[in-house]
Amino acid sequence: MLRLIGWKIVCNVPYYPKSVICVAPHTSNWDFILGKIGYASTGRKTHFLMKETWFFFPLGCFFRAIGGIAVPRRRGSDLTQLIIEKFNQAERMNLAVTPEGTRSFNRKWRRGFLHIAKGADIPIILAYIDFAKKEMALAETFYPTGDLDADMAYIKSFYNGRTGRYPEKFCNEIYHEPQS
Repeated sequence: MLRLIGWKIVCNVPYYPKSVICVAPHTSNWDFILGKIGYASTGRKTHFLMKETWFFFPLGCFFRAIGGIAVPRRRGSDLTQLIIEKFNQAERMNLAVTPEGTRSFNRKWRRGFLHIAKGADIPIILAYIDFAKKEMALAETFYPTGDLDADMAYIKSFYNGRTGRYPEKFCNEIYHEPQS
């Protein structure tokens, strides 16, 4: 189906029973639809995180059936530890995350996916959806080192030259916390 509309799917990584799939750029709702179809075309299934406000009846049933995991909006819940526990209990689980955490311009990417991969001792698959090239890829396996700054710098640099649906909303420059 994707080939009919001009998209190319590239898969350079083996299938891992457990992994975190880091997908960027994330600038449009189309990323979810294309990504879900593209990943399924490789014969693989994935889970994804989504705001719990979308998990109302009947949409909640649909999202859970296709791999959705509701993310609580309240503060104080330790989502990272919850996801690590889900990985430790599962025989197979591949979780797609968008590190930007939003479709809007964001310099400060979320680091939870690095903590999850390190805590569950699983690889991160670096994946992209490039609208300029009409290409989706599961491109590279990355094992987090535990050095969050170095790991994030490497991952952000991987996305150099990738173009989101709305290029002006994508930022992969290295963010440094302001010094206090």
